[in-house]
Amino acid sequence: MPETPHPAAPPAADSASEQPSAPEPGEAGDPHAGLRGRPLRSFVLRAGRLGTGQQRALADLGPQYLLPYAPRPLDLDAVFGRHAPRVLEIGFGMGDATAQVAAAQPGTDFIGIEVHQPGVGAMLKHIGALPLSNVRLLQHDAVEVLAHMIPPGALTGVHIWFPDPWHKKRHNKRRLIQPDFVAALITRLAPGGYLHAATDWQPYAEQMLAVMNAEPGLVNTAGSGYAPKPDWRPLTKFEDRGLKLGHGVWDLLFHRI
Repeated sequence: MPETPHPAAPPAADSASEQPSAPEPGEAGDPHAGLRGRPLRSFVLRAGRLGTGQQRALADLGPQYLLPYAPRPLDLDAVFGRHAPRVLEIGFGMGDATAQVAAAQPGTDFIGIEVHQPGVGAMLKHIGALPLSNVRLLQHDAVEVLAHMIPPGALTGVHIWFPDPWHKKRHNKRRLIQPDFVAALITRLAPGGYLHAATDWQPYAEQMLAVMNAEPGLVNTAGSGYAPKPDWRPLTKFEDRGLKLGHGVWDLLFHRI
């Protein structure tokens, strides 16, 4: 992947960047309108139909693998029943890539965060089908989970793959990758731990690169530019289709100093 971004290209057809943008606070339809002092969310809960398989997975596997949100640090050794490297994935979507990575790395524990219930149900289906014992899920705001549930220095890695790019300029402030969030995130990484982000939206890639390069606690594994796609990051269906159409994808791989 070159260090200079490719010319802007439309996002892949079914990527997160195609989802409709949310209104600003106070606009019609804003779910947080009227909540004074509430920080902007990097997501909007959208209605999604639960399939029968997802409903069954939530009922049967949710009690074991879906952790309830609570504003106190998790005892991760107790949660997983062992001491092992831990990776946090923020926004796992329908869980296809997460399941592939977790299956390929049985010695690593994975904590997946997703706010949309159909995605949680789909990931639980993967957990049951493979099966996977090294994955736990949280259906909650990642900012609050990070602040209250993940102990400092507990993570060996963080994955943020194809987050909502909020492409309208007036919505850019809703993007997850902001200086304050990255500064908080690296406090949960162990020294030498990695932060891996990927996006198919060039302006967001540029913002991510600027924010991460400016964080003094991180070092860019690719000098000052974008990293090649790591072999261990699965190629998603929409990403593969987009690449065949000539769309761009940008990976960023940083380590905590």
